[in-house]
Amino acid sequence: MSKRWRRVITAGLVLAMLAGCSGNNGGSNGANGGGGETQGGTDGVPTKFSISMRTLNVSYVEKNPDINKDKYVLELEKMTNTDLDIRLIPHNEYQDKMVQMFATNDIPDVVQGTGGISGPELAGAVENGVFLPLNDLLEEHGQDLLQFIPEEAWKRMTDSKTGNIYGIPEILSNPSRRATWIRTDLLKKVGKEVPTTVEETLDVLRAFKEAGVEQPYAGRQNFKYADTFFGAYDVLGYLNQFKVFPDGKVKPSFFDEENMKKAIQIYKTMHEEGLISKEFATIESADFKSIVTSGKAGMWSMNANELPIWGTQLKENVPEAEVALIPSPVGPDGKGGYAHYNPVTRSFFINAKAKDKAADIVKFFNWMVSEEAELYFSFGIEGEDYQVTDGKPVFEVPTDAAGADKMRYLNYWLWMVQDTTYNKRVSELSDSGKALIDAFDHMLASEGRRGIEFDPRLEAMVKYPELNPKSDELPPLILEHVLRMVYGREPIEDYGKVLEEYLSKGGSEIIEEATKRFNEKENAFE
Repeated sequence: MSKRWRRVITAGLVLAMLAGCSGNNGGSNGANGGGGETQGGTDGVPTKFSISMRTLNVSYVEKNPDINKDKYVLELEKMTNTDLDIRLIPHNEYQDKMVQMFATNDIPDVVQGTGGISGPELAGAVENGVFLPLNDLLEEHGQDLLQFIPEEAWKRMTDSKTGNIYGIPEILSNPSRRATWIRTDLLKKVGKEVPTTVEETLDVLRAFKEAGVEQPYAGRQNFKYADTFFGAYDVLGYLNQFKVFPDGKVKPSFFDEENMKKAIQIYKTMHEEGLISKEFATIESADFKSIVTSGKAGMWSMNANELPIWGTQLKENVPEAEVALIPSPVGPDGKGGYAHYNPVTRSFFINAKAKDKAADIVKFFNWMVSEEAELYFSFGIEGEDYQVTDGKPVFEVPTDAAGADKMRYLNYWLWMVQDTTYNKRVSELSDSGKALIDAFDHMLASEGRRGIEFDPRLEAMVKYPELNPKSDELPPLILEHVLRMVYGREPIEDYGKVLEEYLSKGGSEIIEEATKRFNEKENAFE
């Protein structure tokens, strides 16, 4: 077996299912063992509170006729002595629905956010006093949360001016969450080794094309989850991808003109040679998933912890399919990978109007990092989903798509505060599961692009929407030109003129503010 093959983290169906979904990496700190102080309100009456939650494209949630009557929600209520009123927010409408929520003042007792306290989905709610400061409540009722959640994550939930903590974060201990996936059965079929460089990757994609693979590389709208080669050249240019340039100024990474032109040329070549769909710029998330799980793609990018549900669905449609997570192709600097995530994946804020029940709500979230919670969200309901023999849980990992989807719901969606890197309890059940842990802890931990992030985001970005990037998309102005270049409607040689346009339309202000805030260490995270 070659060295490059030994670097592959194979992920067939068994590994996919044993991997668990994005769950607790290390689980509880053991501080409260079975759930800490008594949950619920006075006299044992369940604490009733409403909570808004994004569906996150979880099929089990989105297809559920009434999530509040789901047996796992009811069991969660029983374990925590609560009465939940979960209000679902469609994944693809999340930001618009959140803004609407605040505009109409129809705000539940608990609001789920994405990231820190200044996300655009919160519409300035923290600054406007909508949420309750949690410092004293955490000190009294959230000691396990304070121990479990690292300081870096708490900083994202803290107003630097007042020192007030406004939210409880779900964390990600490994910031390198996305991975490069490949169909190893196709790789064997075409007689190729696992590629390591951009050039080798193109060679493999060409071989896939010759072998009749419909989409050698699965593309997606706005290069979302299709940014493998921007990562190789370190020009991702997202919200957290600023860096210090030789002139001492802090600029978006896409100001590396030469490497940006090289990355664009790769995508242009792929488009011209049919290595990526001619319509990739219009392929949305649902279609992207369908392309992959129906067996039409040879290589793609996705969160590594999606392996259970995607791997199972692919295997059901294409029984001979074999999937692996491989090191991302490296560029001129010998590095590659995707933009690192910040340490907060979801966050939960308590409405100031729910002050009378806030202590019990904090207790509810404090229970989330207990051993009891880890067991429940990992395996489900004792006696139904798993058994206990000689004091140890005995769990049979689902081998069908519906079972895997249910596990994703439990491991990932319903478990609101955890380390979402991977589910350690499930993954440690087998050698193949341990291999996935090794992929996260070694392969993924050593790749990816870390930049400078400003939170709250730069005021100049908000001022100029055309220049305002998303967490994983280029600013609209840059993106439009890049797409035109890939499609051959604009010469790549003119990319320098694109940067001049960016500067003339407010980019100079962005760079000036970014440089100032970085030098003054004002909410600039590296």
